[in-house]
Amino acid sequence: MAETDGGGGDDHDRMENKQEADVQNAAMKIERGREAYKGYVGLEEKPSKVEIWCWYLYGLSSYFVLTTLVPVVFPLIISQISSSPQHPVLGWNIASISLVCTSQQMQLYESVTQRSISVNHLKFSPLEWTSISWLLALILSSPLIHFISTHLDYTHNQKLIAAASTAVGSLSFLPVGFFHTACIFPLYITLIVASYVVASASHTRHLALMVRGFTGPSLYKSQFPVRSSVSGWFSSFSTVFGCLGSAVLSAFTYHMLQRYSERFVSLWVVSIFSGLKWLLGMFHVMFVRPGASVPISDPMDYKPHFLTLFKYPHAVGTLFVIFLSSFTTMCIFTGGILYLVGQQCLKSIFILYFWLTYFIFPSFSLPLLQPLQQVIRADSIKMQLVGFFLALLTSSVGYHFRGKIWERQHILVFSGIQSTCTGLLHAFGRVLLLDCTPNGKEGAFSMWFSWVKALGTCAGFAVASAMPGNISASFRIAFCTAMIGIITLIFGNISDVVGAKAAGVVHEESSEKGSPVPGLDTSSIIIKQPLHDQTT
Repeated sequence: MAETDGGGGDDHDRMENKQEADVQNAAMKIERGREAYKGYVGLEEKPSKVEIWCWYLYGLSSYFVLTTLVPVVFPLIISQISSSPQHPVLGWNIASISLVCTSQQMQLYESVTQRSISVNHLKFSPLEWTSISWLLALILSSPLIHFISTHLDYTHNQKLIAAASTAVGSLSFLPVGFFHTACIFPLYITLIVASYVVASASHTRHLALMVRGFTGPSLYKSQFPVRSSVSGWFSSFSTVFGCLGSAVLSAFTYHMLQRYSERFVSLWVVSIFSGLKWLLGMFHVMFVRPGASVPISDPMDYKPHFLTLFKYPHAVGTLFVIFLSSFTTMCIFTGGILYLVGQQCLKSIFILYFWLTYFIFPSFSLPLLQPLQQVIRADSIKMQLVGFFLALLTSSVGYHFRGKIWERQHILVFSGIQSTCTGLLHAFGRVLLLDCTPNGKEGAFSMWFSWVKALGTCAGFAVASAMPGNISASFRIAFCTAMIGIITLIFGNISDVVGAKAAGVVHEESSEKGSPVPGLDTSSIIIKQPLHDQTT
């Protein structure tokens, strides 16, 4: 009888263990189902405040590369190792509009504009040599669009890509002063620009995933303004921090040039400082997200992945507008700086004031435009239209008064206007492209955004630097490209809502369906907290 009782107890224990194992297996299956569905629909965790601030930090640490370092500092460095400029026809103290300039200022201007670099019987100015190096960098980095797009979207190497590109780019600044020859600078600029393109793509992709963490992978059409508000907020404040970083570099460059007589060494110190500043953004790498993309089954699908953007007409049109906006803003900036120094004979201290106004003013104008954007319900397209209209205003006024002496206060006013234009076009061009980006393809779209923006910036710099002092030509071209951008946005096949719908980000109310996995119904996610409480 005891044996019978003992056997019954063993059977009871085995039954309990089996039931417990079945429950555990069921729980594991449910959890695996949740994870699989989470990867399928592209769910993302809501970003923490630390992650958001580190993302802003990278904007602070890297935005200056294509706005200040390559177009301003590098031509100055190259001018110090090229042959001395020839004596101007009007002398060192007379500008083309008969203003009296200091000889030191005019020598610096002539050193960057005169063709003093000889290569195979061809002569280039430091500005032109920088343009050629920049274009070469973009050509050589173009294969990275295919390679990096695939790895950003379909592998788990996102942190490695962000860290390696940041490290290579920042360390490339250190040896700039080792060799006193202009022939080595295409190598430096290629490494820096290629690294920046990759790092910027990783940064932009991270923005897309953070926005998805707030709003979910898909929304009703009526909820789409929530997504636009979140992405616009993030992108605008990243631009604000980036402009502040450019202001710091501009002030440091002025300080080194004014305090020390050895300009080459001083500018080398500026280059080293720039590398360390960019390296500061490495903290952002810790928060780079792997994403929730679905692995592709057919290896042959890897080949055309970087071309998937061209299946979305709204994204293609947005890329064209991004090229025009970056071309316009850099053409106005470069042409304006050369005209102020070479023809208006402004003192170096006022050039510093101009730079600081240009880079600091967006810190006030962009945040102030955010409430206005909410009131008038302006989407990313309308905000870009505002930016292009500001570019039309600056270029037309500058062209009209090209032969006259410009008042200092007017220069600062239009510096603030143009800086607001640059900030709007940069911030909301990125937002518009991400609105047209399907889930799981953020890496490919971000690579195209980064490369095309760098190409437009290079083209604007090349056009303006090829005609130093000829502000009428620079501003005419900028006016035309801004007008083309406006026409494209108004009459072209570009729409944020329709583009998001084509990308599967937005759905009609009647077509929404819940998740087949309990607890994962994200079809109607609404942000109920105030926007500023969530994004700061």
